[in-house]
Amino acid sequence: MGPRLAALFLFPVLALAGCGGKSGSKQSSSAPRPATGAPPWPAPPNPMELTRKAGLVPERAEFLQYHVHAHLDVFVNGKPIRVPAGIGINIKDPGVTSAKLADGSTSYGGIELCRRVCISPLHTHDDTGVLHTETKTVQPNRLGQFFTEWAVRLTPECVGGYCRPEAPIAIYVDGQANDGDPREIELSDGKEIAIVIGAPPSSIPSTFPGY
Repeated sequence: MGPRLAALFLFPVLALAGCGGKSGSKQSSSAPRPATGAPPWPAPPNPMELTRKAGLVPERAEFLQYHVHAHLDVFVNGKPIRVPAGIGINIKDPGVTSAKLADGSTSYGGIELCRRVCISPLHTHDDTGVLHTETKTVQPNRLGQFFTEWAVRLTPECVGGYCRPEAPIAIYVDGQANDGDPREIELSDGKEIAIVIGAPPSSIPSTFPGY
């Protein structure tokens, strides 16, 4: 295992800790389960197609000239929803390495060179909610691009199958309420994004471990 690969798999497993204060939100009613589009939301089977749909260019290797981490938390009626590992990565490509983490989950990466394109510049290595942007040039990505790669609907009114007004939805950035279009939130380094559907958790994350 080379130093790059070792560094990847030694990346700490991030918990959903690092929270700010209490929710402080007027949002209190539970969101009813929609007929379609409710979690779990697994990593889709066509990552390279969705990478292109998001307006991104898939690569055969990882490029770290510009490498930043944002973090995404999603809560439905106070319960955390898993952001899957391997979004934006063709985990079936033999050039993609996998490793078991201490909690039994799997991380994907360590890509030296795939025979075909296998990784988006925006992806998840594990299921900790860390969104990696890795590119040759400084090019921040947006939350809407990630949700396109995840194949989960994100609009100003809906997240997955949950839509206002039936389902209360609130978006927070670094612990502060955000009323803009969530698709336009820039995935800059250290940014903590929380999507709260229905009744909120006891506290809204404002940071994540390591930032």
